[in-house]
Amino acid sequence: MKNNKRIVTPLPGPKAKAMIERDSKVVSPSYPRDYPFVMSHGEGCDVWDVDGNRFLDFAAGIAVCSTGHRHPAVVEAIKGAADQFLHISSDYWHEHQVRLGERVNELSHMGEVLSFMCQSGTEAVEGALKLARYVTGRSRFIGFLGGFHGRTMGSLAFTSSKYTQQKGFFPTMAGVTHIPFPNNYRPLLAGDDQGKAVLDYLEQVLFQSNVPANEVAGILVEPIQGEGGYIVPPDGFLQGLRDLCDRHGIMLIFDEVQSGVGRTGKMFAAEHWDVAPDIMCLAKGLGSGMPIGLVVSKKEHMAKWPRGAHGNTYGGNPLCCAAALATLDLVEQEYADNAAKVGAYFIERLRELQGRVDCIGEVRGRGLMIGMELVTDRDSKEPAKELCDRLITRAYHNGLLLLSCGQSTLRFMPPLCVTRAQVDEALEMIETSLAEALVG
Repeated sequence: MKNNKRIVTPLPGPKAKAMIERDSKVVSPSYPRDYPFVMSHGEGCDVWDVDGNRFLDFAAGIAVCSTGHRHPAVVEAIKGAADQFLHISSDYWHEHQVRLGERVNELSHMGEVLSFMCQSGTEAVEGALKLARYVTGRSRFIGFLGGFHGRTMGSLAFTSSKYTQQKGFFPTMAGVTHIPFPNNYRPLLAGDDQGKAVLDYLEQVLFQSNVPANEVAGILVEPIQGEGGYIVPPDGFLQGLRDLCDRHGIMLIFDEVQSGVGRTGKMFAAEHWDVAPDIMCLAKGLGSGMPIGLVVSKKEHMAKWPRGAHGNTYGGNPLCCAAALATLDLVEQEYADNAAKVGAYFIERLRELQGRVDCIGEVRGRGLMIGMELVTDRDSKEPAKELCDRLITRAYHNGLLLLSCGQSTLRFMPPLCVTRAQVDEALEMIETSLAEALVG
């Protein structure tokens, strides 16, 4: 970009190169790093690398830094908790943990709820699976192709956004059957309404020929699919799942790890369709960067867990709970609304770009959970994976941090405090980077 004052050294710079070399000798190579960004510090939507280059962060630590980098209110809450104590196991009680449970209950769209606290999304999913099995006395589950729910062995059994996440780890937890996630842009079943088609397949085909409905403990689904491509389901689909689960005594489990806590412009993504699950999994943006996860369940279900049925040494850590409390206040008071307004503006601007660029097949999303799918041409809809990879690399060199999802979708998940001016700056970088990527 011309006159780009963000980038002051070749990328990666000398300090970044040196740290990456040190890392290669002592850290697992399994981390899926896309480009050589080595962070020094951040503030709001901006981050700096160790060589002094400044980037606009539209990845936000994979939608984790919901209130931006080191929001003063979150930092102050963490410091205040640290001044009291750093840890007490979940065998005991403390104010931050109890208050977080109260806040989640106050914000719940599920009626009265109880919360189990852990450190991550995958742990929240594991807890949800255990609860569904315990309450129903059943052992089977339904998951969705393209879903991502974590990498521990239970959650991994559901994860199917990329085969590399499963390769080499079979067998995972038994009893999981995958069905298509409804995607009207890339339909896997016959029918114009993929939501109805998937529901019909589940009820009329799967339950009739392969999976007894009365053996299914739960259906685990992302209200908006994340790693699978930021896919928004058709209206009526989630309500259809709710109705189906009610008919068959199945627990509906929403994985809101990526879509929850204001990301879509509402506190929880399922609120866009006014559908309440039996169990909800939260993590990522809940702690603004602190490691925390929650299993949130309708009280009538989790109340059935007896003492010792499930536990967690670090669950309810006071620093993490304090960060979550500050985050929920900021999201409720300001940032969910900002995500809705700035997200709508962002989508509008991306669709304007789509009208001028043939390689953009679809722009979709809610709030600040936005996907822009790249294709080789709009008629075939063939995924343009190499173009997507090149664009992300060029964006990095132009001062913008992005990640992909699905086969060839750019995902935009900036902090919820992002402004229209920052969206405009990012769009300029995207357009420049796309032009460079198209050249090759």
